[in-house]
Amino acid sequence: MATDPVFRAAVEAFLDANDRGVLPIVQAGHPVLRAPSAVYDGQLGDLLDDFLHAMRLTMLDAPGVGLAAPQIGVGLAIAVVWDPGVGENAASDPRERTPVAHRTLINPSYEGVGTERRAFYEGCLSVDGYQAVVSRHRSVRLTGQDQAGRELDEVLTGWPARIIQHETDHLRGQLYLDHAELRSLSSNENLSRFWADTPDPATAAEILNFPLG
Repeated sequence: MATDPVFRAAVEAFLDANDRGVLPIVQAGHPVLRAPSAVYDGQLGDLLDDFLHAMRLTMLDAPGVGLAAPQIGVGLAIAVVWDPGVGENAASDPRERTPVAHRTLINPSYEGVGTERRAFYEGCLSVDGYQAVVSRHRSVRLTGQDQAGRELDEVLTGWPARIIQHETDHLRGQLYLDHAELRSLSSNENLSRFWADTPDPATAAEILNFPLG
């Protein structure tokens, strides 16, 4: 698909209307979050770089470790990710939360590698104020393209794999709550109050009576 002038103009006007560069994040209940995103095939033309820059600013301002285009109301298969990790605590973190450099995912897809799964609390900028335990593949094979159109084909493990799954699910019209143990659902305040001593959700699972898949 060549540049779509009408679509490009609409996105450009949207960016211009938010001159600080930080865009409003769509919350659960908005239809765009439940529709599969359109394959990106050049619809934005030379506006793509500005669009991605605004997405990164919005992700960092939130703050978050990933943002998919539908979360700002644009139904294209594009996401940005970044995570500083947990520094010196990485070796002992059961989430395997290693750093993820700033990167762009265009038309990403993933498949599980092996049979191992891990269950941890995760949240979402489009479900503001809450977190829940989600069981996900420990390792995934990521395919797609980067910002320059180069093909991606790599395996990620631990928290980076979780981020990829979470953001790619957005592009499929899915929210993390679709995969969560709903008995684990917690406000951020109560997560900090009751369950923040360790990233391991085993104690929460025992007390709140939900399985760790």
